[in-house]
Amino acid sequence: MTITQLQYVLAVAEHKNFTLAAEKSFVTQPTLSMQIQKLEDELDILIFDRSKKPIQLTQVGEKIVDQARNIVNESFRIKDIVDQEKGYIGGEYRLGIIPTIMPTLLPLFLKNFIRKYPKINLKVEERNTDTLIGMLEDGYLDAAIAATPLENEHIRERPLYYEPFVAYIPQSHRLNDLGDISVEDLDLDDILLLEDGHCFREGVINLCKSKGEFNEQHFQLASGSFETMLKLADDGMGMTLLPYLHTLDLQESQKANLHYFKDPKPAREVSIIYHKSELKMHITNALKETISGVVRGAIAFQNVQIISPINK
Repeated sequence: MTITQLQYVLAVAEHKNFTLAAEKSFVTQPTLSMQIQKLEDELDILIFDRSKKPIQLTQVGEKIVDQARNIVNESFRIKDIVDQEKGYIGGEYRLGIIPTIMPTLLPLFLKNFIRKYPKINLKVEERNTDTLIGMLEDGYLDAAIAATPLENEHIRERPLYYEPFVAYIPQSHRLNDLGDISVEDLDLDDILLLEDGHCFREGVINLCKSKGEFNEQHFQLASGSFETMLKLADDGMGMTLLPYLHTLDLQESQKANLHYFKDPKPAREVSIIYHKSELKMHITNALKETISGVVRGAIAFQNVQIISPINK
């Protein structure tokens, strides 16, 4: 039994296809198949049910994959120890970011991070929070950036910054004449939300819940992007709430419609999250330091009230 064989097993378990798994593992399909067959012969069991399409794990195969993931991760830890001892910060690093954070945060830190750590091969994926958690638990990502708290026993969270909510209220709206607003000013009937699956949507819903009466049926109109919601608001379909960083790149005519909340400002906690096994922490620490440094200058708000993205 070798680490390489276990990595091939994990690749097939992920892609459910020997050819694709071989391609992703940078080996020929016969080589990968032969190594998995040798492992199955050694253990005298079948890890995969090849009669099914796509290929499925057998019952014992599921247990083997869970253990193989632990073994492979622990083997990576040895390399981490050596890299940290040598002061080397490099290699592949897989980072996931949720959709409501990626468009505004990535441009702030990416160029600076690549220039400072040129030996890191950074691979970034945009996924929703539930998918990111699953990918972290399965070892497909080294870290992710998401709204927290998540309250997952397998995931560690380290806050990067606290991002206030900002109201976008068009001129035709009843609240436009106000200066700073409060949660009590919000009306559930005319707030435009992101569609289901976005944690920022959950944060807005929890913010409205804190006001008192809540009825999910009030939300009849949902969109997949902030840009669409801004256009709908400008067309008189209601108002919306935005994360603060998203407001920085708005057109000047749109910025005139921004209204800030009175203190304490409702905000979301944005954290870098990673598996409790804490692999590649030297790179995670470097990433956290870079992001915190650039965002600190962009967000100066201090008096905030954290709104959880999770419905409780």
